[in-house]
Amino acid sequence: MLMTEEMTTAVVLPFRHRVRHGVRHPQNWLQLIRFAAVGATGYAVNLGVFTFCLHVFGIDYRQAAVVAFVISVINNFWWNRHWTFDARDDHALFQGARFFAVSLVAFGFQYVVLIVLVGDAGVSKVL
Repeated sequence: MLMTEEMTTAVVLPFRHRVRHGVRHPQNWLQLIRFAAVGATGYAVNLGVFTFCLHVFGIDYRQAAVVAFVISVINNFWWNRHWTFDARDDHALFQGARFFAVSLVAFGFQYVVLIVLVGDAGVSKVL
């Protein structure tokens, strides 16, 4: 008996069809809500650590921003990996490296805005 290779062709759907298909599944909406919740708590952790470093430890606002970023990015990665996406199958180091790289780009922008607002515009460090 000869085995024949089965040929499959992947059909790439247009973006609007993929979106329409995705919004019909309740688990996608739940995942979006969890992602937003992790983002909101990450913001709260970042702001809390930043304020704590400024007022309790007396750290310079630029260094406090870096400390707050590191703690909040670790917090967000853990919660997104374990709760939002349940992505424990892949290696955490590779996932973490990608997550940190994207977060670092966002932090770079935020850091520049912080320096400009506080250093040049005279805005309060914590509004």
